[in-house]
Amino acid sequence: MHHYDVIIIGSGLGGLVCGAILSRHGYRVCIYEKNRQTGGCLQTWSRDKVIFDSGVHYIGGLAPGENLYKVFKYLGIYDKLRLKRMDMDGFDHISFAGDDKVYRIAQGEENFIRTLLEDFPGEENALRAYCNKITEVCSKFPLYNLRTGDYEEKRSVLQLNTAEYLRSITSNEKLQQVLAGNNLLYAGVAEKTPFYVHALVLNSYMKSSWKCVDGGSQIGKLLCQQIRENGGEVIRNMAVTAIHGEGDKVNHIVLQDGRTVQATHYISNLHPAQTMAITHSDVLRGAYRSRMQGLENSIGAFVLNVALKPGTFKYLNYNHYYHATGNAWAGIDYKEEDWPQTYAMYVSASSRHETWADSLSIMTYMRYDEVKQWQHTFNTVLQTGSRGADYEAFKERKANLLIDCVEKQFPGFRNCIYTSYVATPLSYRDYIGTSDGSMYGITKDSADPLRTMVSARTKLSNLYLTGQNLNLHGILGVTISSVITSAELLGMDFLVNEINQSIYT
Repeated sequence: MHHYDVIIIGSGLGGLVCGAILSRHGYRVCIYEKNRQTGGCLQTWSRDKVIFDSGVHYIGGLAPGENLYKVFKYLGIYDKLRLKRMDMDGFDHISFAGDDKVYRIAQGEENFIRTLLEDFPGEENALRAYCNKITEVCSKFPLYNLRTGDYEEKRSVLQLNTAEYLRSITSNEKLQQVLAGNNLLYAGVAEKTPFYVHALVLNSYMKSSWKCVDGGSQIGKLLCQQIRENGGEVIRNMAVTAIHGEGDKVNHIVLQDGRTVQATHYISNLHPAQTMAITHSDVLRGAYRSRMQGLENSIGAFVLNVALKPGTFKYLNYNHYYHATGNAWAGIDYKEEDWPQTYAMYVSASSRHETWADSLSIMTYMRYDEVKQWQHTFNTVLQTGSRGADYEAFKERKANLLIDCVEKQFPGFRNCIYTSYVATPLSYRDYIGTSDGSMYGITKDSADPLRTMVSARTKLSNLYLTGQNLNLHGILGVTISSVITSAELLGMDFLVNEINQSIYT
């Protein structure tokens, strides 16, 4: 029987960052990935000689000295990344039906304020209060700032609600909606989303925003390379089917081919509910399992990936967020007959040329219920590449509705499409591994923030969790979560010091 220091289940970003950190410090690491491609949401795929991203549309916090820059530098991958900085005066553009203006969210605090003052000249106090609040809230999350600190620091800001806070700083409803205008980034729910989620996400992009040139899979590939160079293994096409406990520890895992493998420590990058579902142990009481399995997940996504006819659609060095009403929060509560109520357009950065775009992705919300009737079709996809004619017809109908919506902001867009490919919550369920195709894992709730915070530790002393469900989703959120998980083995003071020192070596 194989025996490793650390077995990691799942090669999404959380698993790969843990693997890279621990293997760097001498742990013999083995990662098991059920899919052919590693990386989870970092995966890219290619059609018609064009690269599409599964989930990495842009990244924040990568300028020298910023948090993600420091971690990627420490991991040895920063200098190899191919990045393009987004438009300084508007990395996100926000528009509303019936309003001819396009509102720009700019990089850099003073630039951010100056840019929005052009459209909201009387709102400087509100914009400064907003920036100050973001800074204050972010300062209370020690690891976000790559320092050690007390968990209690953040407790005072966890119950602040985003929509409520925006109403408190200005009576200008349009400004409130503009500041919430890119809430597709965190599947914002007006009465639920905590301000800390909004602040941590927006702060990193406002500091610096970047696109990965030729796709985000480079991050996953570089991390795999680091792990292997450090003596670790990354094994694909091999699902873990069971985790077996003995006493208060995991004794071994079972692989899909029936083999058992042992390690001293185990890290699961799966959703906590999925981890519990495959874990056999008397120590995991019903209440703990129920809590993990009862956590509400965020809504799913419908994504239209478009290969463009050459020379027809200009490359946009920003993202475009559109709302079909004046309410930036309304899109998530769509009625099927009014879908889509919102979308985000992400134009891919290509190394081939700068003037014209090769491809882009358009993302909107979709509830799992809409695709539930095809939920038992995964084996059909593997065998035939299709879930059946009725599913294909459903996707085509929805894609046309979304294209019609995009045409309102980008007239003639339909004529620029060479081919397009659709991903639904089922695609995300089957290829990324969330049970209901959730975009961002567990929904955070300002009314009950501690309930939706999941610890890296489990009731089994050598089983840990990592990934987007712990603290925050996204490249930065998951990377920080992986630092938290890895620190369970290495010690937080030691690891944070290592990361901060690495920029000087």
